Amino acid sequence: MTRTHRLTDLLFLATLFSITFEKLRWEALGGAILPDLLTILFLVAFAADRVVRGDVRLPRAAATVGVFFVAFLAVYLVGFFNLETEQALVQYAKGLAKFVLHFLFLAAGVALLVRRSERFYWRALATLVVGMAANAAYGVLQLAAARAGVNLDSVVLAPLTGGASAINVYGAVEGARVYRTNALTGDPNHLAIMLLVPLLVLAPLYLRLERGHRLRLPLAALLAFLLLVFLSTLSRSGALGLLVGLLVLAVPYRRLLVSRALLAPVAAAAAVVAYAVYRRLDFFTVVLRSRFQTDDRSTSVHLEVYEFIPDVLAAHPLFGLGLNNFSVYYEFVTGKTNWGPHSFYVALLVETGLVGLVVFAVFLRWLFGRIRAARSVGRALAALRDPAAARVRPLAWGLTAALAGTLAANLFYLTMILYYFYAFAIVAVAAPAVFDRRVRPYA
Repeated sequence: MTRTHRLTDLLFLATLFSITFEKLRWEALGGAILPDLLTILFLVAFAADRVVRGDVRLPRAAATVGVFFVAFLAVYLVGFFNLETEQALVQYAKGLAKFVLHFLFLAAGVALLVRRSERFYWRALATLVVGMAANAAYGVLQLAAARAGVNLDSVVLAPLTGGASAINVYGAVEGARVYRTNALTGDPNHLAIMLLVPLLVLAPLYLRLERGHRLRLPLAALLAFLLLVFLSTLSRSGALGLLVGLLVLAVPYRRLLVSRALLAPVAAAAAVVAYAVYRRLDFFTVVLRSRFQTDDRSTSVHLEVYEFIPDVLAAHPLFGLGLNNFSVYYEFVTGKTNWGPHSFYVALLVETGLVGLVVFAVFLRWLFGRIRAARSVGRALAALRDPAAARVRPLAWGLTAALAGTLAANLFYLTMILYYFYAFAIVAVAAPAVFDRRVRPYA
């Protein structure tokens, strides 16, 4: 293994670990976040490694990502001609730069994982999960510090970034502030929807572990911990995504979902929540009642953004307003600045039109197809009595549930444009190719 080879692997894993650290942002670097910087370093190392090795070939899955890159880029470039203001051009340039980085990361990440060993694949998945768990752990400290009257972000993050941030304050009940954990992400809803990935991917893997397996207890504790942090976000979009993901898992694991193995971490998390609620019953009653209301201003905003779709499509039906330009349009209509669409699908239709919707639908179908291929590999391994089947099939179902849950959560929020989704896509797209190597000798 060459030095560039090792450096490429290290930078890839470092990027996965920090993929959700949105608050590590430097305005002096154009508003770049830590995942931006690490992605650039990884891409440079990846290209250098290929040059040193004289290898310019791409696995089929990575080449397909390249085809989608060209298709999306064509949509965005045509949408450029619908821009009308200098502000729109600035937003477009920012969105295009992010898109290029995200898709290059996706293509290079898939090419890397497909050529590495199964052991490295599991290490990459574990690194992604551990990074999210570290983010969640910071959220717990952040919440505890806020309860003590301390802004942990100003103590820990401000000296590093020079910027200002804090835990989300939802409101107040009888003078006591209601906090929603956002950890190192920019929003509590971001954190909740991101946590769908480890919760839904790890759950089936945990359920299929043999009794006495060394990872059984650590995974149970991790699931309970992540569930607690998930609940502390008070995210309705996250709750919708988790419900949809669990419904997907109920198809193959309906009996195991009510087994003692899964009920143990759920009961542990429930016990902590019950104790907290018992201590401050009136406080939590008011908070939870407010989150279940559907006639509040927050809910209205999430629904109102869908009303912009017909108006925009009437003017620009094929390619929309232009990439990353919903906030510009929203300001023009309502006078509010820097306001996102609060829905991935609204952004998709408003910014890229019907053509963009079709391209994304094809991309999504391909992504589900790759996960379905991983399930097929798992079934083939089971038929061959390969012990890896007990890991591959649960992994594939977990990826299916996580993708379905993320799609549902993005009905009323916007996280599928963030780095973590592309990291998830790398793991999903590479899975069938990595484990199919076990099946080929029998073909």
